[in-house]
Amino acid sequence: MSASTTAQPQATETDVPWLEPIEDRAWRGLRRIDLLVLGAIARDLHADSQLSEADYQVLTNVSEADDHQVRFRELATRMQWSTSRLSHQLARMERRQLIQRQDHPEDGRGSNVTLTPHGHAIVTEAAPHHVRSVRRHLFDALSPAQVRHLADIAETLTAHHATSDRGRP
Repeated sequence: MSASTTAQPQATETDVPWLEPIEDRAWRGLRRIDLLVLGAIARDLHADSQLSEADYQVLTNVSEADDHQVRFRELATRMQWSTSRLSHQLARMERRQLIQRQDHPEDGRGSNVTLTPHGHAIVTEAAPHHVRSVRRHLFDALSPAQVRHLADIAETLTAHHATSDRGRP
């Protein structure tokens, strides 16, 4: 820092609205879910199909689109990814012949992402294994009421972040 730069005051302990015990418990639990549950599901996905979580997200989004084809920008928006991140991911998947990118026929500035026959076969084969893993690591441990609560919480948080510039206030 140069001599002419003024240092910003540091936040003090009293300036921060620290988490209440139940909030801290929920936050730490969420972090453990990411590590343990989602991590186990991702490891199973890779072991069963050699797909990363990112590969699977792209493949399922494109496979669910009409004619297994989606506009590049629409896919980035749907996945809440930057166009740069998506472009790099698609390049890796294109080399493995899972997807194909083509110029949009009516708009030279845009492109379409299409599932290849190989990509379709891979995601079709991976899906049942992935669903079994999700069920084993997540839903088998929860009661029906807990699943409903989890769905409500997920919908609330996604709706909140969808309207707040990707979660930034």
